[in-house]
Amino acid sequence: MSKILLTGPIDEPSRNILREFGELVFATDNGEATLLKEIDGACALVVRGVPPISAAVIQRSDELRVIARTGVGYSNVDVAAATALGIPVVFTPGAGARAVAEASLAYMLTLTKKIQHWDRQLKAGNWDSRYEQQGGDMEDATVGIVGMGRIGQLVAQMTRPFLMRVIGFDPYVDPRTVSQFGVQMVDIDTLVSESDFICLHCVENDETKGLINRERLSKVKQGSYLINLARGSVVESLDVLHEALQSGRLGGVALDVFEPEPPDVDHPIFQSERCLTAPHSMAGTPTATARLQRMASEGVVAILRGEQPDNVVNREVF
Repeated sequence: MSKILLTGPIDEPSRNILREFGELVFATDNGEATLLKEIDGACALVVRGVPPISAAVIQRSDELRVIARTGVGYSNVDVAAATALGIPVVFTPGAGARAVAEASLAYMLTLTKKIQHWDRQLKAGNWDSRYEQQGGDMEDATVGIVGMGRIGQLVAQMTRPFLMRVIGFDPYVDPRTVSQFGVQMVDIDTLVSESDFICLHCVENDETKGLINRERLSKVKQGSYLINLARGSVVESLDVLHEALQSGRLGGVALDVFEPEPPDVDHPIFQSERCLTAPHSMAGTPTATARLQRMASEGVVAILRGEQPDNVVNREVF
């Protein structure tokens, strides 16, 4: 019987989808040496998380027919190597979009209302801290969304009850597509200079790596907030964010993603009260996780049945 190698656990409904086509084998760890050993003989590889799936791993099993990535990003998979062997790479765009968009809004509220700050002050017995500073307002604030795909569009919709102005940057999206959400498309420098909240929801590619750099941060609106729920590489470095926090150019940052992952938590930015962090976990809600796993599993079995599912990165293999 064929086997299907998985780099992480999946729920029982998704296991049942896959079991028809092979024995499920879970990698003992995500190191390349382990994957090279354990992928041998596998007809499918299901990639949970972002372990590097190198050309060597992809080439190891002569029986490998499909790779599935449970997420919208697939930069950890050597797609060129898979394509050279005629192996489709399926992914799950949109499965976690609502969870990420909700997290973006939650970060906006947490930062501007200083929720963590007030919590710490009260618990420290500092009642009079309420006279020392104020939280901010969402009403009439400008949110700038970098990346107007599924997540960006959901964020735009979710801001409507807060009466916010929404601007967006995405060179690949027709402005007419997002105009229905009240989004005004602008260039990236206009976005960073006019936004009270800069929300990063773009894909990772050569054009977006380092998009938010030291020079661009020098143009941001004083006291604005930056939220990164895209990929860590979209920001030049933690150093430039820390500098912007120290100068007051940024009033706060919220980071769910890093480059590399996990980050070096000895970096001084992690000591800042104005830096909120999470371990790349905001898309991991129960609903989103179940949807990701189901979509990936359905993509795998579709390929194994000889079908052509919609969500394939390298459709040229067909």
